[in-house]
Amino acid sequence: MRFEDLAVWQRSARLCGEVFRLFRGSRDFGFKDQITRSALSISSNIAEGYERDSNPDRLRFLSYAKGSCAELRSQIYIGVDIGYIETAQGQRWAQETREISRMIHGLMNRFRR
Repeated sequence: MRFEDLAVWQRSARLCGEVFRLFRGSRDFGFKDQITRSALSISSNIAEGYERDSNPDRLRFLSYAKGSCAELRSQIYIGVDIGYIETAQGQRWAQETREISRMIHGLMNRFRR
């Protein structure tokens, strides 16, 4: 199986695209850079981890992806609070990051066995 076939990678890549599209025209370059980097980091680290040759390497990169999920969720909450993200959109994205994080955890458990 390729990383592109993983539902968790597909969902994280789709979420990343949504974040990038929303912030495409933002002039707050600091916030835009931070939130888009954390979103991009999730799918990137899933891909990199999945392609690694050893389970310890896989687990390390999947752990980075899980951390980036939490980072993105934190930024979503802040984005909602400061009016950059509509509340309903923020709630959907926050829920998606929780689900992606659970999926990453499941993938990590598979590599631990």
